[in-house]
Amino acid sequence: MLQERQLTQGIIECFFRVYDALGFGFLESVYRRALALELAASGLRAGSEEVIDVWYRAEKVGHFRADLIVEHKVIIEIKAAQTLVPADRKQLLNYLRGGPVELGLLLHFGPKARFERLIFTNDQKNNRARR
Repeated sequence: MLQERQLTQGIIECFFRVYDALGFGFLESVYRRALALELAASGLRAGSEEVIDVWYRAEKVGHFRADLIVEHKVIIEIKAAQTLVPADRKQLLNYLRGGPVELGLLLHFGPKARFERLIFTNDQKNNRARR
């Protein structure tokens, strides 16, 4: 069973509503604001550009700003380029690896709407810290 299945389904539905209304060609900031409005209209709490601390061996080593964090459970990374590149997935995976949130959605507002679901569980983070 997928982790946070209902929540991610709701987010993805909001993503497609925004994409259907705006299409391709805007800046990521436009999609972020539109998606935040759509999530709120669906009853979901989303923080925009929230700061998340990055931890290494129980020490805070930095921070990043997530495009959106929904219900404190899902990091949303928005891309609006022509294509996704491996670095886009790696960026979201690093956010999941370095912070406390386990689940992320990479939302591509490209020529064709696409999304990817990534997960990095906290038990994987704990195991890595002990090595």
